[in-house]
Amino acid sequence: MEVVDVHHRYGKRFVLRGVDLRLSPGALTGIVGENGAGKSTFVKIMAGELRPSAGRVRHDGRFGYCPQQVVVNDALTVRQHLLLLQAAFRLADLRHAEEVMDVLGLAEFVDERAGVLSGGTRQKLNLTLALMHDPRVLLLDEPYQGFDWDTYLRFWELAARLRDRGCSVLVVSHLAYDTERLDELWCLSGGRLQRHLAGAA
Repeated sequence: MEVVDVHHRYGKRFVLRGVDLRLSPGALTGIVGENGAGKSTFVKIMAGELRPSAGRVRHDGRFGYCPQQVVVNDALTVRQHLLLLQAAFRLADLRHAEEVMDVLGLAEFVDERAGVLSGGTRQKLNLTLALMHDPRVLLLDEPYQGFDWDTYLRFWELAARLRDRGCSVLVVSHLAYDTERLDELWCLSGGRLQRHLAGAA
């Protein structure tokens, strides 16, 4: 996925001022920035949820998007969510979803309605739905909010697995935790991306 000269504004206020980014295959990339810096706006533009004021986004192949706001139906069980998206994606099986659930510890809640799940468990479902079609590019906006420490570590284990398979993984957060796990780190400030040093996991 490649972002070229993206600008965006709300009214007269510019939040993105000529942002460029290329997500390479098999790379774990992070974007950090203060609240209100425009991180979620940028990810929405990358995912096609929001049209930029100027610039373009190019991508090849399947991509998955896990928004900051959990998007689930409280009346449906975890299993019903999976079956619904299995039909939408025309998937032969739920192998990838089951793998993600096993890593995150979601499998035990498969017959629970989303409305009774804790915030962290709802986020596990949110992440599973973004990954179940085996995307080649994965866009994650604050993906570990509500996770306990064990699940947080499991998340990074999952991210590393995906990276090692050749997936491009973008993690967006307002906190620069565990930057040594990243291959690339960027900071969004003043509407622009600035490259920071990061070490591979």
